[in-house]
This record gives sequence, structure tokens and C-alpha cells, in this order.
Amino acid sequence: MQFKLDIKPISVNQCWKGKRYKTNIYKSFEKNMILILPKSKGKFSEMLRIELFFGFSSALADIDNPVKPILDIMQKKYGFNDNQIFELNIRKCIVSKGKEFISVSINNLVPFR
Repeated sequence: MQFKLDIKPISVNQCWKGKRYKTNIYKSFEKNMILILPKSKGKFSEMLRIELFFGFSSALADIDNPVKPILDIMQKKYGFNDNQIFELNIRKCIVSKGKEFISVSINNLVPFR
């Protein structure tokens, strides 16, 4: 199924009233992620394609829940802005408890000409 909706998308920031604060769990996750993310092998272009593959231990896990925190942490580590992401591919699979993972691919996107 494919369709187009003529409606302006809203940002996640427009969805809630008031200030959102990072939880201690998120602060710890962010700190650990920044430490274990590999160093960048070069500069990123102005247009990026990012692929995220999540291994969840629960079939009830929503595919989109970890996306924003992961993107925010990666842009903090690698110095890009998430407005440079022009293509995003998200995939999940179900794994045994204790075998959860996050697989990431960041690529420079070549524009159509």
C-alpha cells in the first residue's frame, strides 16, 4: 500500500507541553553509548542515509521508540545535525533476552541528478 497525505508533519517537540527532562536511565545510556560508539572515519556530507537495525527481546517493542534517542546520541558523538538525514531505514528482529543489540550504518547520500 502506498499513499500520500496532504498534511504538514509535526515534530516530536510539538507533541507535548512543557519541558522534557532526561531520566537517569537515559543519561546513563547516553554516556555508555558515546563511550562505545566507534570514532568517525571522516566527515559526513550534508545529506545522510542512516540504517538502524534493532534486536528486541520482546515482540511488543515498538520499532520507533529507540530511534530519536539513538539519533540524538549519534549526532552528539559525530557532530552532524539530524536535519542532514534525508533517508532513514529502520528494521527490527526478535532475539533472546540478553542478546539485544543496535546495529547502525551511517552513509553519505548521493543526491539524484
